[in-house]
Amino acid sequence: MRGISLLAAGAALASCTMSAQAPAPNMQAQTKYQQLLAGKVALAPISCLPTRKANDMQVIDENTIAFRDGSNRVYINHPAGGCNQLSQGHTALVTHQIGEEGPCRGDVAQVVDTLSHMTLGSCSLGDFTPYVRQGA
Repeated sequence: MRGISLLAAGAALASCTMSAQAPAPNMQAQTKYQQLLAGKVALAPISCLPTRKANDMQVIDENTIAFRDGSNRVYINHPAGGCNQLSQGHTALVTHQIGEEGPCRGDVAQVVDTLSHMTLGSCSLGDFTPYVRQGA
């Protein structure tokens, strides 16, 4: 009987540790990410996105958001802990701008359902890493 209880406790512990791991990005998200960064090199991360660059956002997955600046530059942001529900269809990422700078590291962004206008969650933005086309 003691062996069964130890086995059950071990299984419960294993299930807790397995569920704590972040899911791997799906193949479609990986492909989209690779296409977006093809031929580009990373520059030093910046803490705030220039305001004029914040309008062309593309969600790769809940852990990766891209802000495109034409075809030669893209800024990648990895929100701390991910941005739950962001890639679930009709959603938008809403930030509140203070001053003249765009979104910055540490800003809290809300994930809003664009159909019901309900807030689904929130996340804290990370650094913005610019990727630029070589020779541009």
